[in-house]
Amino acid sequence: MGLAQYADDGLFSPRKIADAFRTTSEEIARTSGLGKDAIQRRDRIRSDKTQRRLREMTEIINKVEPRFGTALMAYAWYRSEPLPGFSGQTAMQLVRDGRADDVLDYIDAVDAGVHA
Repeated sequence: MGLAQYADDGLFSPRKIADAFRTTSEEIARTSGLGKDAIQRRDRIRSDKTQRRLREMTEIINKVEPRFGTALMAYAWYRSEPLPGFSGQTAMQLVRDGRADDVLDYIDAVDAGVHA
């Protein structure tokens, strides 16, 4: 699905993301490396850091969704599957550490047949 499904008035919405993944906004904050405050206060939701982290997480999940069949399964992969070459870290852990670009590069490499 498109990234627009996760947005409200041009901003990524923690509530819409949580609804799509059948979880809570607090869990979305945790899995994207944000504090609970970042998804509860309107001014914090609008902040560059919050929007960047929510975009990175949804972009990664959106990119792998076709291989898993549903956004929910892609979200489960994001949270729990250790990625080869990253010391057993998951995509979620890498995003929380500010390494979303590494995850996207890994996905692109897998899609290109570089990683098996």
